[in-house]
Amino acid sequence: MIKNFKYFFEAIIVYFFFLIGKLLGLNASSKLFSFVFKKIGFLFKSNKIINENLNRFSKNISKNEKRKIINDMWSNYGITFIEYIFLNIFRDEKKYVKFENETIIKKVIKNKMPVIFISGHFANFEIMSMELTKMNIKLATIYRPLNNIFLNFFMEFLRKKYICKNQIKKGRAGVKNAVKFINNNYSIALMIDQRVSEGEIVNLFNQPALTTTLPSQLSLKYKLNIVPISIKRFKTNYFKIKFHKPIQSSLYKSKSKLTKRLNLELEKMIVKNPNQWIWTHNRWKL
Repeated sequence: MIKNFKYFFEAIIVYFFFLIGKLLGLNASSKLFSFVFKKIGFLFKSNKIINENLNRFSKNISKNEKRKIINDMWSNYGITFIEYIFLNIFRDEKKYVKFENETIIKKVIKNKMPVIFISGHFANFEIMSMELTKMNIKLATIYRPLNNIFLNFFMEFLRKKYICKNQIKKGRAGVKNAVKFINNNYSIALMIDQRVSEGEIVNLFNQPALTTTLPSQLSLKYKLNIVPISIKRFKTNYFKIKFHKPIQSSLYKSKSKLTKRLNLELEKMIVKNPNQWIWTHNRWKL
């Protein structure tokens, strides 16, 4: 009961912020919430966890570097937060996204074979699945529902309408749904950077971390290539999406070895773009 009251109060604040954002427009609200989140972000997430994560990322990171990464992370958080109510703009207009290594995705489209797309929570990570569906790729995305029931229904509505209509809830039932989609020639997209209690312990930056094995399991069982994708915000509401070289699951004899390879891909993405990764997750908790 107390938790629901807390969630209701949080939802009222979020919807109020969304209303302000709509009134201000994309550009002004992005600047506003970038500033606001830099100022109040520490109230929502533990600075201790963020600092511990950054120490795992690099033992030699200076206080100034940490401060810069944390400020940029909260800025990106704030902009991404308010961009949710402007997803229709990103959906309708092409000018906001540039692509790198487009030949990779064109080959995927030409082959008409499903693949597993993997990435992490960088920049506005939702834009990646949106752009894949705009390319008419048959896609289903695996997501984790929000704990807040008063916000989750709205987020699911936005995702289904503007990002990808085929949303698969994380969990055992979600795995079965993913298999159904694969059998119907759909590709699957998911994030691999969150801690999962049912995962395997695989190193991330030489530190043990519970890691999802789902992309490895699906790719090995159904003989699917894995295509890593990364995204970077290069101006306030503008993005670069990079398609990375596909990983052939046939070259790996076990899901553990393949999962280790995927974590290495994630590490490369974080090293290239640490300021836009979400460091607030308790990623290394065992």
